[in-house]
Amino acid sequence: EIASCLVGSEMCIRDRICSLIFKLETQYSNTELKIRDAAKSLFLKKGYSATTTRDIAQESKINLALLNYYFTSKRRLFEIIMFETLYDFLNKMVEVYNDKETTIREKIELASSKYIDMIIAEPLLPTFILNELKNNPTNFLKMPTAKVIMKSQLISQYKDGVKKGIYKKVDPIHFITNILSLIVFPFICSPIIMKMEKLNKTDFNKMMNQRKKLIPEWIIQMIKK
Repeated sequence: EIASCLVGSEMCIRDRICSLIFKLETQYSNTELKIRDAAKSLFLKKGYSATTTRDIAQESKINLALLNYYFTSKRRLFEIIMFETLYDFLNKMVEVYNDKETTIREKIELASSKYIDMIIAEPLLPTFILNELKNNPTNFLKMPTAKVIMKSQLISQYKDGVKKGIYKKVDPIHFITNILSLIVFPFICSPIIMKMEKLNKTDFNKMMNQRKKLIPEWIIQMIKK
């Protein structure tokens, strides 16, 4: 659980939103699920500003009064979806990076596989997160992502490898940034890549699946002495 991985006083994430994050899907009513799923689809496609409560009501096939009854406002609904999305993204990292049984290479392989699968399933997700990071950076500052990752087992293993002379000594943030960039950047630039190579969506996804094995090789070569 993410709560067990929070560092120091980082439990200052909004209590109200945080409690909603931990509400499992089986605890949502069918109507709440319909509203949430419809809203997430619209927010991913159109962003917060361009999505109206009427759009959400129409997409979920309910009336506005019922939407407001369950979620009060578009802002509250958006915050729930945003924090759930970030929680899911963060939880995957925490799960992989803090596994004491796997090597650095295995952690990178697992991270690559999980994130590539996640984004193939929701290809608009990286752009959505980047847009909201630009427009509402304070939402992201409430998630203790950086501290969780930078104190993970992955970083401990890397630092131990540096001490043993196996890996080059660089600031670990470069190590983490390279992993994330190699996974996410092709999705953000997919229209350009697909046009350059005349790829269709299936071809592009096949290329990304190939990167699940390539990314760990590239990262290890970058840090290996």
